[in-house]
Parts: sequence; structure tokens; C-alpha cells
Amino acid sequence: MPTPPRAALLIIDVQQGLIAGPPPATRVMSLLAQLNAAIALARTRAMPVLFVQHDGPAGSLLAPGSDAWQLHGALAREATDTVVHKTAADAFCRTALKATLDEMSVDSLWIAGYASDFCVDSTVRSAAMQGYAVTVVADAHAGKDRPHVGGDALIEHCNWVWANLDTPGAPVRVLPVAGLTA
Repeated sequence: MPTPPRAALLIIDVQQGLIAGPPPATRVMSLLAQLNAAIALARTRAMPVLFVQHDGPAGSLLAPGSDAWQLHGALAREATDTVVHKTAADAFCRTALKATLDEMSVDSLWIAGYASDFCVDSTVRSAAMQGYAVTVVADAHAGKDRPHVGGDALIEHCNWVWANLDTPGAPVRVLPVAGLTA
């Protein structure tokens, strides 16, 4: 008898210095509210909630232990939530993430967090290419204004790109919190 799919929620790089800025992430208050709504929904479904935290080099904004490096205090975290540390944009690159997901028998991911165009994008693509069923939480990721695109347009662009990626197996789904299913 096949094992039913097991989903987990992956919250990427929602760290104080990245979200609060300066400059602050696009749609900060909405982002935090939607992240917490996704966390609450995941918990009602007994899904694991994992937080990814970027570790920068000593002396950088995200140097481990610095105030900016801390996961944002407004996140609905629990002591039993797993935290995975990374040093590259892709949360799977040289981290314990895949092994942790394997131990939890996870084969489906809801992905949210910061930065839409860097760490979220890299992780979405990596997860999809590794065979995970990926759902991007469309209203629970953000970036910042970039030199050639504003933060709001960036979010919409990333949602469009992910919904149109060619991926093996199942396509990447892009759904708002209100439309999430396991």
C-alpha cells in the first residue's frame, strides 16, 4: 500500500534585518499576516513547519547571532519547529534540508518567505527539480524594490514564472493561503 503524500510548510529567510530593512520588504504587514495564516493552516493539518535561516559570514548583516540574523519576532513559531541553516540562495544547497524532509517522509512542500527573486526562487526550482510537489504560497512571499522592478511587480512576476515553469512530474502550483490544499 503506497504511503499517502505528506506535506510540510517551508518558510524561507524571514529574518529581522531582511524584513524590517532598511528598506523594508514589500508588503511587510501583509507578508507577516499571510505567513502566520499559512503556519496556522499547516498546524491544523498536522504538517511540519520548517524555518530556513540564512547564515552570513562574520561581520555581515546576517552574521549568526546578530539582531538582523534573528528570525522575525512576529512569526508564529513553536519550540518544536525545525530550523535549517543555509549559506546559499538554495535552501537545499549544502544543508540538512533534504535529509530532514526525508526523515519526516515529506514529498510535498508549501513554500513561502523572503526574497521572492533570490532564495524563494532558488528553493522553489531546486525542490521541483528534486521531485517534490511544490506549492508556492502566492501571497506569503516578498522581495524589495530592485533597480529595474518594483517590489509589487516582482512578486507578481515571480508568481507568473513559477506557475509556468516546466518541471518533471507535477507543475509548480501557485496559490494564495485561502486556496491551499495538502
